[in-house]
Amino acid sequence: MSSSKEETRSSGKLEKEGNEHATPIALRRAEDLVLVMDTPKGRGVFAAKDIPAKTVLEVSPVLVLDPAENAEHICKTDLFNYTYNWPYMPTAKAPEGNLKGRVTMTQAIIFGLGSMFNHSGLNQNVVWERDLRNLLITYSTLRDIKAGEELCISYGDRLTFKDADREREENRDPDDWTDVLNIIDFID
Repeated sequence: MSSSKEETRSSGKLEKEGNEHATPIALRRAEDLVLVMDTPKGRGVFAAKDIPAKTVLEVSPVLVLDPAENAEHICKTDLFNYTYNWPYMPTAKAPEGNLKGRVTMTQAIIFGLGSMFNHSGLNQNVVWERDLRNLLITYSTLRDIKAGEELCISYGDRLTFKDADREREENRDPDDWTDVLNIIDFID
């Protein structure tokens, strides 16, 4: 039972012959994260315990969608609301109509908790980093997180929904400097 795609054990690592991406990648998730089903923003990820700054919360695998399939199928479903923008490089396996070798933008599905982090433009406390080669996203805390606090990322400025943070900011008492002081504290 010998094949060029056969998995073998070598030097304690799982490898496939002829595959440079065969070295296993550890997928991590921090302990004490909880998914709350009914928040003002919908489902959300919260800290069950205090979490220090710069803690890796999760390493999530990514499924990059073919732009044509995305436009034809995914964009017409609720799943589209959970996708991320992602660079797309067509391969020989790409459906007809896609130009080989031309990088474009498409959508990607993020597995794990990645698609459950809500948006916060004002109180973002989690940063995410793409790993294009390995098709992963790593989420880490930007600052110390208190137990019970929602973990939020920034979706950027082009939102397809009403930004709850901005609406709250517009209705904020102009003499209340709490948010500004929190941002200043974050910069330290």
